[in-house]
Amino acid sequence: MDILLVTDSYPPEIRSASHLMKELAEELKERGHNVFVATCYPEYNLSDLDSEKSYPEYLVEDGIKVIRLKTLPHHKVNFIIRGISQLTLPHIFWKKIKKHIRTSVDATIVYSPPLPLGYVGCWMKKYRDSKFILNVQDIFPQNAIDLGALKNPLIIKYFEKMETNIYKFADKITVHSEGNKRFLIEKKKLSKDKIHILHNWVDIEAYRRFEGDGYYRKKLQIEGKFIFFFGGVMGPSQGLDLVIDAVDKLRNMDDIVFLFVGDGSEKSKMVEKVKARGLRNVIFHPFIPKDEYSKLLKEIDVGLVSLSNKNRTPVVPGKILGYMAAGIPVLGFLNKESDGHQIIREAGCGYTTVSDDSQKLAELILHMYNERSQLRDMGFNGYMYATKHFSKKTCVDNLEAIIKK
Repeated sequence: MDILLVTDSYPPEIRSASHLMKELAEELKERGHNVFVATCYPEYNLSDLDSEKSYPEYLVEDGIKVIRLKTLPHHKVNFIIRGISQLTLPHIFWKKIKKHIRTSVDATIVYSPPLPLGYVGCWMKKYRDSKFILNVQDIFPQNAIDLGALKNPLIIKYFEKMETNIYKFADKITVHSEGNKRFLIEKKKLSKDKIHILHNWVDIEAYRRFEGDGYYRKKLQIEGKFIFFFGGVMGPSQGLDLVIDAVDKLRNMDDIVFLFVGDGSEKSKMVEKVKARGLRNVIFHPFIPKDEYSKLLKEIDVGLVSLSNKNRTPVVPGKILGYMAAGIPVLGFLNKESDGHQIIREAGCGYTTVSDDSQKLAELILHMYNERSQLRDMGFNGYMYATKHFSKKTCVDNLEAIIKK
């Protein structure tokens, strides 16, 4: 089949979404499909080496045809600029797709958010006779309303109308958990036959290749410490402010270190809060490349995942899967609606609590530290669960079946 992937993020950008789309493109190509990718020009979360490179608008990379498009800024900008940028995205994408893809395409898979990119799928269906698969990672605008990013009733109504139109036009909608499927059926009144569960996957082999060699512990001068680790975006959705409150309650635990790797709109506030409270057991580090991330996780004792309790959708943070694939136990500090609670408990790979009580989180941190003898088994449980349910092969098999239905 000829398959077009539409996403705002793709390597060399260091983001979970970009790696997910790259792995999907590679797997589809390996299965004999002709794969196109339409994405934004790389400008965010780049390594020093990649930030110095330039990229043509159209390039064949390992047999995958990649179209990279110059767009307005849509990361690390205020909400108004980001909103305007996202509204222009589908028009920029459509113009360049028409230029570089002149034939029909069997299937167009759109990664959302950003929701407006869904219009590209609509136009591919209408004008290129393509089946339109919408992959919903976060339910927008509901998630923005929950976090207080969207308050104006007219703007909310505008995006809800957009959401309704795109959902209606899509042939299939994929979500990554049962809770998300229920949400769309009950709240958005969508047919259950239109919605399919497509778990996000994790590249198990990428973690299996590495063993912890102590490089990062030595580099960060935390050899011999017990490390709780958070890796990824640090934004309003993650609710990390309460995590710092929990860390503060453990300030006298000299053996415990909290390592935050990544970036985001809330990172500077976190850094200032840590400085203001004089916390010496917290370390911040920028994003690192995918292979390095896999190596780093092999040196970690517990992986921390956090979502603000303001969230009202059943989102499952992808970092849970990375922790499981690396064989490390998971500590979930999640909104009560998150399906992450069920996954962690069902896998037997850690503990979870609702993200409204920093004292409870502090108690669980201390419990996992004191029960270190159990953590190895938890990590193994998570690894086995991820291998069974979240392998790339299993998930892409499912995607192919969805496309063919």
